Amino acid sequence: MEINTFEKMQKKAVKKSRLDFLYLGISLVFMAIVLIATYNKIPGNPFLAVAALFGAYMAMNIGANDVANNVGPAVGSKALTMTGAIVIAAIFESAGALLAGGDVTGTIKKGIIDPAAFADPLYFVWAMTAALLAAALWLNLATWLKAPVSTTHSIVGGVMGGGIAAAGTFSIVAWGTMGKIAASWVISPVLGGAIAAGFLYAIKKSILFKENTKEAAMKLVPIYVAIMGWALVTYLILKGMKKVVKLGFPTAAGLGIVGAIIIFFIVTKAISKYSDNLGNDRESVNKLFTIPLIFAAALLSFAHGANDVANAVGPLAGIYDALAHDTVSTKAAIPLWVMIIGAVGISLGLALYGPKLIKTVGGEITELDQIRAFCIALAAAITVIVASQLGLPVSSTHIALGGVFGVGFLREWLDRTQRLEYRIKEEEQKLKELKSKSQAYKNELKSLEAKENKTQQDYERIVRLFELISEHEKLIKKENKALKNVYKTKYVQRSAFKKIVAAWIITVPVAALLSAAIFFLIKGIMV
Repeated sequence: MEINTFEKMQKKAVKKSRLDFLYLGISLVFMAIVLIATYNKIPGNPFLAVAALFGAYMAMNIGANDVANNVGPAVGSKALTMTGAIVIAAIFESAGALLAGGDVTGTIKKGIIDPAAFADPLYFVWAMTAALLAAALWLNLATWLKAPVSTTHSIVGGVMGGGIAAAGTFSIVAWGTMGKIAASWVISPVLGGAIAAGFLYAIKKSILFKENTKEAAMKLVPIYVAIMGWALVTYLILKGMKKVVKLGFPTAAGLGIVGAIIIFFIVTKAISKYSDNLGNDRESVNKLFTIPLIFAAALLSFAHGANDVANAVGPLAGIYDALAHDTVSTKAAIPLWVMIIGAVGISLGLALYGPKLIKTVGGEITELDQIRAFCIALAAAITVIVASQLGLPVSSTHIALGGVFGVGFLREWLDRTQRLEYRIKEEEQKLKELKSKSQAYKNELKSLEAKENKTQQDYERIVRLFELISEHEKLIKKENKALKNVYKTKYVQRSAFKKIVAAWIITVPVAALLSAAIFFLIKGIMV
């Protein structure tokens, strides 16, 4: 039996090793193609090919780490299979990058350093190249550690470190902007967690805790899905399509309302047809959120591709512009080949290495079902909308993970509250009965011990009373211990929580230090 188990483990390890080599080979082939294809883009200056190589590597790491936030909850809740999630995310990430990624991008992410400080365009090129490689290396390490981190914060740290090294002064950094970015470490997860937990609590109170769950679901699920429809349409217009068409919040929100109304009637009709198959239980309600979750994963992936592809192609476009025109610009046109590198790289990284983080987000932090995953997706869209209108800096990664933590901690709180209410009554009654019996035995024992002429039966009864009193004391301790264990129930894995939060905090400084070191290495080679 042990030999068979060992052989199975060995075969599994060999298979995994082969897959790892295969994935590495595919990645290297992609990067080699990028290197060869860009070698002569600027005749006489092969350095662009090196930057393009790092840009491709960065794009793959974005796909491996960041995309999991959009589809992880859907996979963890079983609304999507891993294969289905990867296919949907790859298609919509690429579509978002190519169709709505924009034809112009900022060469310096978030405006955190002053481009005027670069007297020599080559220093800018080296700094942005260092930023790309540093951010990619950190993302690669974070993915290996199963820690979802912000790709935006990674490239921000890289640009900051490379910029300081290139300019030789800390004054090049817009520290006010960096302060806002640091604030997002707290704002994003707290806001995302609070909104996700709020919607989960509302669904529980208005549907799941009702005696007639089916009737409540038929009335209210269309409303909740319509709210998601409004949020996703508004989010898509404000963030996903902002580089294609610029519309203000009132217009976007108005179009979102139109979409929500249409969705409400569609969902109401669909649920009415499905009503005969709808049971009066949580599982039936869960099924009603499956299709909305799939749409949410697709649209969030589209918006992510449109926005976060800039983390890879922005610096690369800036490098190309600086090398082509021998000057540093704050904005640069994005050639099609640059956008293709970003789109293909994200999709490839997702397909090859994304499952590891998808599993982490979807199931290794807290247990998710369709209702909980729905609340996380809804929170992701609403948080970005609210934050953008309030001018608050947020991270989509931190929002999504904050949503996961939020529903997990709410589950703990509700479970404790509900269990305690039930268990306290139950334990009080049990303890009362046990103490009453114990006291009765003690009184009887006291009476028998005081008796002068004891019979054999009296002595036997005294021995038995001691046994009964001892048994009841043990039972009382056991019931008290059971009650204490209720307080210790945890639905959020604390080890994962601590690891992820730690990774968030060190992302910017680690990427900055790596970038500075890489810049000096490049400078030492090139000068």
